[in-house]
Amino acid sequence: MKSIQDWLTEYGESHQNPTNKLVHWICVPTIFFCVVGLLYSVKLGVSIAPGLPLNLAMVLLALTLVYYLRLSPALSVGMLLFSLFCLYLAQRIESSGFVLWQVSLGLFVLAWIGQFWGHSVEGKRPSFFKDLQFLMIGPAWLMSFVYSKMGLRY
Repeated sequence: MKSIQDWLTEYGESHQNPTNKLVHWICVPTIFFCVVGLLYSVKLGVSIAPGLPLNLAMVLLALTLVYYLRLSPALSVGMLLFSLFCLYLAQRIESSGFVLWQVSLGLFVLAWIGQFWGHSVEGKRPSFFKDLQFLMIGPAWLMSFVYSKMGLRY
């Protein structure tokens, strides 16, 4: 199994251009949120607390966090916090009267257009064409920069 540093280094090879990096700082968290929003819209018919129905996002985020935990326990804490923020944001959008899945789908399409444009500027194909796991590494790659800026080890 590759180490987290192996994954981050390999992911970084196709993310050297400053414009592409900026696009990723906007689009990767947006895509992550959109996936959470789309999955949050799928209720599982059980409440985990009064007024808090269990949804598919909660289940799949738990599995996602196990993946991150295996790669880097420290980095998984940051991903947990970001995941909780995404769940909170999804709940707020849904309770505001907007149709969450429609908002999520629209932003998802726009963010992927941005991603592909960023890679056209970079002149390199997105990493996930090589290995689908890179779809999970992108958010961790950004989180690793946050950790570095804060002086935290991952």
